[in-house]
Amino acid sequence: MKRKPKLAVWKFASCDGCQLSLLDCEDELLAIAGEMEIAYFLEASRATAEGPYDLSLVEGSVTTPHDADRIREVRRMSKTLVTIGACATAGGIQTLRNFKDVNDFVSLVYAEPRYIDTLAQSTPISSHVKVDFELQGCPINKLQLVEVLSAFLFGRKPNVPPHSVCIECKLKGVVCVMVAHGTPCLGPVTHAGCGALCPSYNRGCFGCYGPKETPNTASLAQWLAGTGVTDDEIMRVFRTFNGWSEPFRKESEAHERR
Repeated sequence: MKRKPKLAVWKFASCDGCQLSLLDCEDELLAIAGEMEIAYFLEASRATAEGPYDLSLVEGSVTTPHDADRIREVRRMSKTLVTIGACATAGGIQTLRNFKDVNDFVSLVYAEPRYIDTLAQSTPISSHVKVDFELQGCPINKLQLVEVLSAFLFGRKPNVPPHSVCIECKLKGVVCVMVAHGTPCLGPVTHAGCGALCPSYNRGCFGCYGPKETPNTASLAQWLAGTGVTDDEIMRVFRTFNGWSEPFRKESEAHERR
């Protein structure tokens, strides 16, 4: 009898939303369980099996020295490692601390700062170990996750569309919020996957799915400035869930007051 590949799901600094996306697959999850042994997934079960693992899904960013050591151990035990979600692929919303001195926040938030052992920055998994594929999103699209798992089982590259949220707006017949209302929107530079959720409700895209391939952030920032958006506001537009991703980080820094 052919051995089922072992799947492990790991959590680092995150909200658990991307792991819940896997549980939300429901019927698809039953099919996945039929093809793979879910060997380690504490969000779903306390029962675990020892590695090595054929595929590891990693949610969350690295924020502590312990996490930095642990992700290297996860990488050692995993034949294929896929990061899922904005925290794992770009450091997450917690990277807002990266633009300041983290010690300033620690002293304000915690009554006993001396007990806090944290790194200076929150960083994506790829800053510490080799990553075989990154699935963006905050949270991830469950159907894109199923596609990644299917691609792994069949030994092919995942087919995740590289286009922007603007294409999703066009496919849904959503009126452009920037053109119609002058609303700041990251849709032109953000990876598709949400189904144009925010523009569908007349709100600008917050960049939850991270930068698309070859995003022209400078052009978008110039357009926003032409509509009266200030440098400080442009900086804040790019500093959200994927603010530490290189394209968004560089554009936000270009508009930061010195």
